[in-house]
Amino acid sequence: MPAHCYNFFRFEHIYARGTQALTPGKHTIRYEFKYDGGGVGKGGLGTLFVDGRKVGEARLARTVPFLFSGDDFTEIGIDYGAPVTEDYETPQGHFTGEISWVRIDIGKEAFSDPAGMEEALAGRS
Repeated sequence: MPAHCYNFFRFEHIYARGTQALTPGKHTIRYEFKYDGGGVGKGGLGTLFVDGRKVGEARLARTVPFLFSGDDFTEIGIDYGAPVTEDYETPQGHFTGEISWVRIDIGKEAFSDPAGMEEALAGRS
């Protein structure tokens, strides 16, 4: 079943999951995150889509304000670093299907809030 897991430093796992397994064939899976705004580390709403249809949704109360990790990277089709979920251990075996393409879109404007960054660093956020 399609799923997205947001891992907040292993303290909290938030899932947006579909309820049905994918049928054989090509599919487009999309995850959208709508940030609440108002500074770094705030929450938002994550929505999972399959072929343009919403199949799951999850509310995140908070997000990681800066870096997840200095030694774990974005991997596609395999996970060599720390596992995202408790559903498997790393290193995870290679995905045996076909991934045609991956697109990461951060929106029309990148986050830039020096005042919010200073507050978060000072622990006031």
